[in-house]
Amino acid sequence: MMGATKRRALGLLMVLLVLAVDQASKYWILYGLNLPAKQVIKILPILNFAMVWNHGVTFGLLSGANASTLLVLVAVGAVIFLAVWLWRAPYLSTSLALGAIIGGALGNVISRLYYGAVVDFLEFHLGRYEWYVFNIADACIVCGVFALILDNLRRNDAKSAP
Repeated sequence: MMGATKRRALGLLMVLLVLAVDQASKYWILYGLNLPAKQVIKILPILNFAMVWNHGVTFGLLSGANASTLLVLVAVGAVIFLAVWLWRAPYLSTSLALGAIIGGALGNVISRLYYGAVVDFLEFHLGRYEWYVFNIADACIVCGVFALILDNLRRNDAKSAP
């Protein structure tokens, strides 16, 4: 089993990696590609870059006038909770998943504080069927949550095996 210090360091490295990739992608979309002026760029038959300023949460929920401050406070609270969990995590897989979630959450908090909204730009579609527009931070949060669920299910199955 890996030592706690190494698990924590790798979890923190995941936070920093996700945060760096997320912020670099948002910067490139805004200033390198200038997507706000172009609005939509077709990349692949199933992928567009589509400029969306998300003032709320998923699907634009909670996008009222004072929602931004509330969303930042909730996200910071969640990051603190997840950081404590990461510090105590007994498994590397848990530390990495939590690192991805924390990095994604911090990426969106930084966007909300700096731009007043989250920069979303990835739009997958199949014909006329479209998924909501999201960013790297969102993808890392979803993947991190999915990894936590799978990890928990796997560990519970191992405990209940005869």
